[in-house]
This record gives sequence, C-alpha cells and structure tokens, in this order.
Amino acid sequence: MTAPADVRAALDEAFRGAVVVKLGGRTQGDPALPGALAEVWRATGGRLVVVHGGGDAVSELQRARGLTPQFIGGRRVTTDADVEIIRMALSGLANKQLVSALFGAGVPAVGLSGEDGVLLEAAPTTDARMGRVGEPARVNVALLALLLGAGYCPVVSPVSASAAERGVALNVNGDDAAAAVAAAVGAAELFFMADVPGVLVDGAPVAALDPAGAAALVRDGTAGGGMAAKLDSAQAALARGVGRVRIGDLAALPDAARGTAIVPSAPAATV
Repeated sequence: MTAPADVRAALDEAFRGAVVVKLGGRTQGDPALPGALAEVWRATGGRLVVVHGGGDAVSELQRARGLTPQFIGGRRVTTDADVEIIRMALSGLANKQLVSALFGAGVPAVGLSGEDGVLLEAAPTTDARMGRVGEPARVNVALLALLLGAGYCPVVSPVSASAAERGVALNVNGDDAAAAVAAAVGAAELFFMADVPGVLVDGAPVAALDPAGAAALVRDGTAGGGMAAKLDSAQAALARGVGRVRIGDLAALPDAARGTAIVPSAPAATV
C-alpha cells in the first residue's frame, strides 16, 4: 500500500541525506570509532543509522558452550541453541557497549534489535542448511523516522523477527540487514566497515567497482568469506536505490575519498 503524500513527504525529510553504517565485530572495540561515528553524525545533520555485528563474540560464546561455529558463504549457520547466544552477544552486550561509547562521544544513541517494534522482519531462508536464519523482508521505516526525527541515532542489532511465525527470532547477516535498512530509507550512502582499507586486488585496495566488477571478484574467488558477503549485499542495496556503497576501514569512515566505492556504474577499476 502506498503511503499518503504527507506521510511520504515526512519520511523523505527524515531520511534526506541519510547514511547507514554497518560495523563488523572486530572494528567495534577501536577507541577511535565513537569519535569517527560522531563526525559522521554531525556531517549528516543527525541522519545516521548504525547496524552492527559481533561475530567474534558470538563464536566465543558458542565455543564456551561446546559448540562449533559454522559458516556457508560468509554467513553463519544458526541452530536453535545458537539463537539465544546470538541474542545475548549482539542484542545484549555488543549493542549496549556501542550505545554507551557513542553517548560518551556526544551522539544520542538508542540501542535496539530487529525484534524491537518489529524493526526488522525476516523471511526464513529457503536453504535448510542455514537453520534459524532469515533474509530481510520488511523494515519498519516509521520507527526509524520517529527516532531520527526526535534527534536520536538508532543503533541496530540485526537479530530479527520472523515474518512466518510470531515470537520467533531469526539470525540475519548484519550486511544483509544494513543493506535492507539503507534501501528502505533511501540512504545516500551505505558504508561497510572492514578491517582492511577496501576491496583488495593483488594486495591493494580498488578505488571503484560497478556491480558487474563486484560480482566478478566474488565469482573468481578474489573476494571470499565476509568480503564476498559485503559485495553481495552492496549489489542488493544498489539495485534497490541506495546512492552508493563504500567498503573501508575506520580511517575511511569520515573520509568519502577513501575505501572502495561500489556505484551503479563506475570507470574501470583502479588501484
């Protein structure tokens, strides 16, 4: 159903020039991160949404309970027992630590998961090997607009509500969740933070890629694991109207000239 014109206009204003930042688990403990996010918060006029992961913490908790982390295509296989671990690690510890750090840097952050207010609704994956995993199906843009309009920065754990069964949580890959959020709000940019300065080819970061070039790097194995998942999510975001996607490290977060830009069309890749 199409939203009334006045509602659509209000949503467009709330998200104008918005930036969505996806943080990987390994980057979240960097003491310089809160300041860098505060810089983006100010530069966007408070139109910043942060989606975070925390995969290392999840894996540590799994091993502590005698479980072995498993991944397929850079995405975590999730059993029923794993869901509670993921809730604890992501929606609990990682989310609140990040919110606290952002408050310390002057950003009025509000932490929530995809389950809160059914912010993120996910369809169960059709790949039975993945278990309790979902793929983003709907984003509650009204809730995000309410928070941004009130001057808050949403900090989102990607654990999501199942679209198929009430009260059931699904593990959603953080990159996929960030892409869905960016597409839903019509973000000007989606930034994937990594522990490398960009997409690497022969050890050097590529300045720009188009979707075809990104797909080729995944296909030939140059980009594997987590980077392959980021490139897949980047292509999905661009296809749904996100202005551009960047992949880079902490130094690239506030500097638009750094990292690898994935755009609908790009010149030949350069290093």
